Amino acid sequence: MKKCFWMLLICCAVLFGAESPKYVFLFIGDGMSVPQRMLAEEYANKVRGTEICFNHFPCQAMTKTYSANSYVTDSAAAATAMACGVKTNNGRIGIDAQGNQLESVAYVAKKAGRKVGIVTSIYINHATPAGFYGKRLNRNMYYELGLDLVASDFDFFGGGGVNKNNDKKSKEYKGDIYDLATAAGYKIARTRDELQALKPGDGKVLAPGAKGTLKYRIDREPEEKEPALSEYVAKAIEMLDNPKGFFMMVEGGMIDLVGHGNDAATNMEEVTGLDAAVRVALAFAERHPKETLIVVTGDHETGGMTMGFAGSGNHLNVEHLGFQKISAGEFGKKVIAAKKDKADFKFEDAKPMLTKYFGFKFENDKNDPMSVTEKELKMLQDDFANNKLADAARRVMMNKSGVGWTTGSHTSLPALTTAKGVGAEKFQGFLENTDIAKILKEMF
Repeated sequence: MKKCFWMLLICCAVLFGAESPKYVFLFIGDGMSVPQRMLAEEYANKVRGTEICFNHFPCQAMTKTYSANSYVTDSAAAATAMACGVKTNNGRIGIDAQGNQLESVAYVAKKAGRKVGIVTSIYINHATPAGFYGKRLNRNMYYELGLDLVASDFDFFGGGGVNKNNDKKSKEYKGDIYDLATAAGYKIARTRDELQALKPGDGKVLAPGAKGTLKYRIDREPEEKEPALSEYVAKAIEMLDNPKGFFMMVEGGMIDLVGHGNDAATNMEEVTGLDAAVRVALAFAERHPKETLIVVTGDHETGGMTMGFAGSGNHLNVEHLGFQKISAGEFGKKVIAAKKDKADFKFEDAKPMLTKYFGFKFENDKNDPMSVTEKELKMLQDDFANNKLADAARRVMMNKSGVGWTTGSHTSLPALTTAKGVGAEKFQGFLENTDIAKILKEMF
């Protein structure tokens, strides 16, 4: 009888939130599924002797990503599902398939007295962050989503800038979003110095580190002036910490962009950047082990990444990605600039650039894995003639590393959700992406 009594007490304690976390972090890798996580893990292990911390969280769940009207979701529908707990049509933000407005976990947390922070490396009014505060039929209504951002009254926004912040063509135009935010009590912090100078007593914050997206991690200079995603997380923690706790959504938004571009090295670095941001949350959790929950997931997979493909002899040499020093997109810009500087710029002039930025060797040394084969050389030469050298360099790197791609778009692969901390055990098994919002809402 006594045993039954104590079991009843334990069940009631769990049911009524005895294990509800005070601090909740939700990290979302846009375009990040199992392949992206494992590629970064393999590189970290082989080259740096480290690991991707969130791959080793104790609780793990495969997570279905389909939307209400497509087996392959877009970021808007996926964000709405993870934020609000309801499947919707691709393209919609905070509105279900029938046109009804939904309530996100961020609003639930705010109503419960928690402070709320939204951080991303892409536009702050892009699909994923907007899914937590916006309510629009079309994800491309950037200005209107900017209005929703200001109206949300959330406490901290940081990372990328507001896209179309002064779109006078909008039927709802009321002025520049930054001016409207200032009038609504937000303090604008644009530079690293302004970000670091912020103090908890400064109130609500809108901190755009760039006019658009943040720089790719691989393209950042040693003395980069633009704050990294991890720096925004650290400052957000400082600004949001309070006796009632907080909810923070952090997006590694650029993983998706380079997934579309099939740029493996840059993709790996973006996942590593998300790892750095999660580590900031882990350091905070170590100080609040009985009050913190950290969840890491992805909204969908982008690019159909494969680790090992026939073109490379089914070998996987992720360490070769370390020879790439800049994104394929940035390399393309450098080639364009070089052609402007030299009117008769030839392929021979491009060879030193390919060696410097991709590690390609042209001495025909069969013992050097980065030596360009005849087939690869022809690919580079042909695409140079067609003004697509950066694309060819990216594909040669695929051969050298053994990382393949099946598409330039999204796929229906499930995402992997991992969790650590108070309530993490609820994120196990095979989940719907809507379960993420439902579980978190019950915790506030």
